[in-house]
Amino acid sequence: MDFKWLEDFMTLAETRSFSRSAELRGVTQSAFSRRIRALEEWIGTDLLSRDSYPVSLTPEGVLFRETAEEAVRMLNARRIEFREHSRARGAEISFLSLHSLSVTFLPGWLMRLKSVTGQMTSRVKPENFDRCVEALSEGGYDFFLTYSHPQVNIPLDPECYPHLVVGQDSLVAVARPGWPREWLTEGMPLLQYSRGSFLNQMTRIAQGQPGAPRVYVAHIDEASMAEAMKSMAVAGHGVVWLPRLLVSAEIAAGRLEVVAPELPMEIRLYRNPSRGRGITGKAWQAAEGLGQSYSETE
Repeated sequence: MDFKWLEDFMTLAETRSFSRSAELRGVTQSAFSRRIRALEEWIGTDLLSRDSYPVSLTPEGVLFRETAEEAVRMLNARRIEFREHSRARGAEISFLSLHSLSVTFLPGWLMRLKSVTGQMTSRVKPENFDRCVEALSEGGYDFFLTYSHPQVNIPLDPECYPHLVVGQDSLVAVARPGWPREWLTEGMPLLQYSRGSFLNQMTRIAQGQPGAPRVYVAHIDEASMAEAMKSMAVAGHGVVWLPRLLVSAEIAAGRLEVVAPELPMEIRLYRNPSRGRGITGKAWQAAEGLGQSYSETE
């Protein structure tokens, strides 16, 4: 059983609305419904009566609500205790980051951040976009580093989760040099991210720009790992849209070439303000200063 299922159930027991609960938990309604159903399957009985609106708890659901509330209370209390002990051992900041940013932008930027804040421990968890948003909402991390574009929704309330623009990148279509010129008329084989992934959304926007190549889907990466897609492009499987920071070395070395206009992207740092201890606030101020310095040099 996943611990977050208990928190999902408690939220639903309070709101009696799947749509409102999904919004509060920072996930889509379909994902939220699947998690509630997974909890019921794990328990072995229906916890909700879905025949009416608002939804109501079954007798088993009423009993389980008490168990869930006590379990969550005890686990959160123990987690707070352990984290207090960890903080007493030394200053630590924690980051969620998209996979590609964790290997391109984050290492150098984090060194600049530490040069301002002084020595501290950093903890980084690379994840896909949806899991990063979910984990930040659950409160286990201080910051979330992500790409951003005006046409892509980031489901974080700006009043609750402030952000800074800390850098810039672009999404660039690349292919191995020497690709057959008939691709221009017949369509280039496209290496596509999984349907629901963040980079797939960005690719659709980029592919809709004037000058984007005509394509057909030749390969789908279910894990949506940009690094894996880069390897496929270098091997000659087709064209793929990748963050420029991830492929700048391959472009410079002539192993990949740009075949379409680029799509500008911001690099944003989101903060969980509920984790307002001193080192987090200090890191946020340092990030804000670095962001201003970056803007002045642009």
